[in-house]
Amino acid sequence: YAEGCPKLSTALHAWPNEDLSPDLEQKIQGRLQRMKLREGSEMKTKTRLLTVGGGGLIVAFLVLVVSMQVYTQRGIQGRLRGAADNIGAPSTAQPLAKSSQLAPQKLPMSEAKSVQYEPYYLSTNYKAETDAGSQIFGASRKLRSAADDIGDQFSPGNVPVLRQVKSMSLGAGLAERSDSWDERLRYNPQFNTEQYNRIYENEFLEVAQNPLSTFSIDVDTASYSNMRRFLNSNQMPPADAVRIEEMINYFSYDYPKPTGEHPFSITTKAAVCPWEPKHQLALVGLQGKTLETDNIPPTNLVFLIDVSGSMDQPDKLPLLKSSLRLLVNQLPGEERVAIVVYAGNAGLVLESTPGSDKQKILEAIDNLKAGGSTAGGAGIQLAYKIAKENFIKGGNNRVVLATDGDFNVGVSSDGELTRIIEEKRKDGIFLTVLGFGTGNYKDSKMEQLADKGNGNYYYIDTLKEGKKVLVSELGSTLFTIAKDVKIQIEFNPAQVKAYRLIGYENRMLAKEDFNDDTKDAGELGAGHTVTAMYEIVPVDSAETFSSVDKLAYQKTEVLPSDDLMTVKLRYKDPDGETSKLIQQTVKAEDVSAEPAGDFQFASVVAEFGLILRDSKFKGDASYEHVRKGAAASKGKDTYGYREEFIELVGKAQALDTRAESGTPGINFKGE
Repeated sequence: YAEGCPKLSTALHAWPNEDLSPDLEQKIQGRLQRMKLREGSEMKTKTRLLTVGGGGLIVAFLVLVVSMQVYTQRGIQGRLRGAADNIGAPSTAQPLAKSSQLAPQKLPMSEAKSVQYEPYYLSTNYKAETDAGSQIFGASRKLRSAADDIGDQFSPGNVPVLRQVKSMSLGAGLAERSDSWDERLRYNPQFNTEQYNRIYENEFLEVAQNPLSTFSIDVDTASYSNMRRFLNSNQMPPADAVRIEEMINYFSYDYPKPTGEHPFSITTKAAVCPWEPKHQLALVGLQGKTLETDNIPPTNLVFLIDVSGSMDQPDKLPLLKSSLRLLVNQLPGEERVAIVVYAGNAGLVLESTPGSDKQKILEAIDNLKAGGSTAGGAGIQLAYKIAKENFIKGGNNRVVLATDGDFNVGVSSDGELTRIIEEKRKDGIFLTVLGFGTGNYKDSKMEQLADKGNGNYYYIDTLKEGKKVLVSELGSTLFTIAKDVKIQIEFNPAQVKAYRLIGYENRMLAKEDFNDDTKDAGELGAGHTVTAMYEIVPVDSAETFSSVDKLAYQKTEVLPSDDLMTVKLRYKDPDGETSKLIQQTVKAEDVSAEPAGDFQFASVVAEFGLILRDSKFKGDASYEHVRKGAAASKGKDTYGYREEFIELVGKAQALDTRAESGTPGINFKGE
């Protein structure tokens, strides 16, 4: 014992772990000193020496086992759980299973080196010792069965998420293991609480019964970057996480710049549908005007930042802080920035500060820490209050909410939160929502908040995406040039039998809403492009669609015309309350043999979305066709976004277990 403890103490002192409790060595040294005094006693017999020595070796072995398990967990979780201060302290994570429910399984020591285990405190429900120093032998009694037979407590049968990995020594495992516990939490269904609204795809509608199609524009791009996050994590995205219009609008297209009185131009094109050759594909594209430096209005920004405990992950608050630093370094001196945070309560951590004082803003960002519950409603109220107090008439007044959406204290329901947002937008303050993280991500909540707050919604999965949203596309992210933008298409029954709007399922409006200026719709940012596509069934098609009975008291007369459809658009100025109308016609003769250029690229993005959703309307869509079409229409790809899209198509093709021939596979619809 006298030889073993100093060696153990020296080894623990040299252990490469700055988080190891500093008083562990003192406790061991204190016990060592007491044992040395006992060695000097004449009452010590050979039997006592063997007993104490055996017990000491057991304690040394157990401390070493626990220390190595904790060190391994550091690679898994990014931080230690208090190795000596509270041996066996329960994890903050939910226990995986009760030990009584799991069948113990022997595992020979010869096999232990090729297996990596979850910590003991994650595989049982025992109560932790409160004082590691005074209770070390009590803890050893709880762990003695693990020392006698490791397999009894750390067997594959005892830890549901235990993984067999390639054979390696335990030492190599400490250095080489890359899969983290946080990553397991993300994709283990037991812990995944992500929420997405159910999408019911738009159906084909007969023009004779439904000649008008009306919807609000959508400039959000969150679905695309969220889809990318899944594929880069080697998972297919859930069907309801795939909003095709957001995938299409993630990319910019080379539409003509506006030249007239209106703040955007309208582009219309038509061609044979790539995935259904008997049908046609029609495109409607908007190009917002860019703002010259001299014309950029003064900006009043209030960042509303979630610093609750759920944000304490590398892809949440740390990524947010890095993204905000990029933004601050680009802020003009006349911009004003305030920071409100919320966890259990909401508070102001940076009063409205000019962009010229970058050091003060950066210090406030650097000091942000995560911890506590999530009172999102209180934070929203305070952020809008600060924005209103610093309101700039004729300027860009905006709240930027950054969160994973997991509100759980105070006002937290979707209905209550959207009512708050709807009320606050009357003050002329817009809302941008930045989503972060995984595992508990609340996409459905954040999409609604941005929609009701006259704003836009982005998901930031990487620092590159943070730069795209907050630096490269800052103008379109923060500066609104038109609000309540609505589109209404009238199809000509002489040329079109039926049509289907691709995407925009949660942006549909009643036909009466188009002329109703009290109805809210989407906002268009400076330099933004917006694209919508319809799949069209020609009038001479033999296909049939469900329809209502013929009317007894009315007759519908079809007027001969070469028009395919008429596009009408209404919008308001950012500070206006009366809408303006734009109208444009598409001729049947304008239908080309196939999409080309940006039209082709947008069409393959839509086709990719149909495949990911396993849509019943995907027709002959295939990964190979998408890949070839994207490569052919990539064009000038300044930032590499289109090349990245081609790579994602390849990843999805490799991950998709569903045979394109229709062989049943995993049900990605979640039904």
